[in-house]
Amino acid sequence: MPGFVRRTTDGAAVTARQWGKELRNRLPRTAHAALTPAPGRPDAVRAVEESNRGRVPELTPIRVGRMSASPFAFLRGSAGLMAHDLAGSPVTGIAAQLCGDAHAANFGLYGDARGRLVMDLNDFDETVVGPWEWDLKRLATSLVLAGREVGADEDTCRAAAFDTVGAYRRTMRLLARLPALDAWNAIADEELVSHTDARDLIGTLERVSAKARNNTSARFAARSTESVPDEEGGGRRFVDAPPVLRRVGDAEAAAVAASLGPYLATVSEDRLPLLARYAIHDVAFRVVGTGSVGTRSYVVLLLDHRGEPLVLQVKEARPSALLPYLPAVGFPLPETGHEGRRVVLGQKRMQVVSDSLLGWTTVEGRPFQVRQFRNRKGSVDPAALSADQVDDYGRMTGALLARAHAHSADPRLIAGDCGKNEELDEAVASFAVAYADRTTADHTDLVTAIRTGRMAAEPGV
Repeated sequence: MPGFVRRTTDGAAVTARQWGKELRNRLPRTAHAALTPAPGRPDAVRAVEESNRGRVPELTPIRVGRMSASPFAFLRGSAGLMAHDLAGSPVTGIAAQLCGDAHAANFGLYGDARGRLVMDLNDFDETVVGPWEWDLKRLATSLVLAGREVGADEDTCRAAAFDTVGAYRRTMRLLARLPALDAWNAIADEELVSHTDARDLIGTLERVSAKARNNTSARFAARSTESVPDEEGGGRRFVDAPPVLRRVGDAEAAAVAASLGPYLATVSEDRLPLLARYAIHDVAFRVVGTGSVGTRSYVVLLLDHRGEPLVLQVKEARPSALLPYLPAVGFPLPETGHEGRRVVLGQKRMQVVSDSLLGWTTVEGRPFQVRQFRNRKGSVDPAALSADQVDDYGRMTGALLARAHAHSADPRLIAGDCGKNEELDEAVASFAVAYADRTTADHTDLVTAIRTGRMAAEPGV
């Protein structure tokens, strides 16, 4: 494939880094400080109502209740509203595969095929190709809100956003200098994040890692299933734990089980002999995280010849919440396709190593993604860190986001645009504080709507 080549009007070749520098003339880095929402911004309550469309109606009060917990929680559930606001600002025009929901709680640990723990982005429901800075601004804003939630002062919160952007910028420069293959394969526990100085997080990460190693299908099955008497067929089945986990009717369970046939065609062929050694025993509906509450999500219990479990999650894939806002900033809409495929391919494009059983399928006409459930997953709750850890966590996640973007966008191009000094860091930190204030006001509006009866909410679930 040809490399990146740009030419000036007189035909001279321009490198990716030089072109990135040229982009600063079109959009100065200071311009990233501006918060200029596009016209027609819905109020917070209407935005939540619109994002609830198509979800399971009886579950939307749980979603609203979770979003009402704090401004940070509101941000987690409002990726579409933030995309609307970002669409009012100019963009660099550099395309990258976006997480689409790159807030601080969407990073975590998970196991690779050999059980070794990897830290990376871990939620891709909203993934789409778009302006790289949208992910960075969302991440920086989330660090401000997380800092406020743990009681950090405003200077500390702003510093967390500033350090997040600085780590992103420095990591992108590091990746731009590496041989292409080394940059592509860079992982979090090596040189990639050595410059982030996240030593205060070591103890927290060790505790999360220890917990993640035990967070397996076997452990989940032991807690969430029961033995089935031999006269009823033997094996195991899920136990109702409403409202988070509930068994489903035979027809619904059969539809989900049948969808795993087409799913096999989307999995790497070398994994098919492994999956063939399991048999499906039960299906249950399980409520998922804040932004996804109300989408259809199932857990499927499979057992091998020894009765050892493997649990797959079959999760509805809705169109990315960012999709309606891309044309406004000059990004074409992708061709219509299977939303589960979009999520899976986006995840594989951004992660160094992905779940070896990732795939997609269709259940009763709806697109779904399929992945391992409880694959040694663990995460840091940014709203539970100490105030002096928030900026450390920001630096680490900023570095991880840069690495993820560098898989789809040439790191030399973004590094050239970001530059060597702290001009971008200052600008995005200013944006992050302003948008955190905007989110806090939106959260207040939602809480008021719940209190006055305009919206139903079930908090604490």
